[in-house]
Amino acid sequence: MKKWDIIFADQKGELTTLQLTADQPPGEEEAARAIRSSLFPVMDELDLNDFQDRSVSPTARWLKEHSGVTIAEIVEHP
Repeated sequence: MKKWDIIFADQKGELTTLQLTADQPPGEEEAARAIRSSLFPVMDELDLNDFQDRSVSPTARWLKEHSGVTIAEIVEHP
């Protein structure tokens, strides 16, 4: 398993890094779910049916539209 750094701008616009362990680089949706779980643990099980089938990455879209959180990049941890 490799470690991946998910670098994102939080609600204040500050770059923050979250580490994720996976064999393959996480996609935007997987990274967004990890961020949501970290920042909003109570909302981790939020029903995103409103965005289902209308958005490629509903969690990433929700984070951006409702919290101003955007994923900057996903890189392998050195």
